[in-house]
Amino acid sequence: MANTYDVGDKVRMSAAFTSSGAATDPTGLTFKIKVPAGTVTTYVYGTDAELVKDSTGNYHVDFTVAASGRHVYRFAGTGVVTAAGESNFEVRDGELD
Repeated sequence: MANTYDVGDKVRMSAAFTSSGAATDPTGLTFKIKVPAGTVTTYVYGTDAELVKDSTGNYHVDFTVAASGRHVYRFAGTGVVTAAGESNFEVRDGELD
């Protein structure tokens, strides 16, 4: 079951990359998020400040949600660690909005 948030919340999405059980940085890393209206935003590590490295192999993006509905996101590493993961969360309509 997806996590549920309210419009205006800042949501932290994280990814951890490993190789042979050890935290490892991918050579390239992208993050994509699709909002309920269908718009997809892409961040590239090393280019976009929104995609942050916390430590070796560990990254996050903080995203302030502006619309209710299902949000889908994906981290994708290439090169040294070729791996991807996708998840989603829901944002509910506020009763006082």
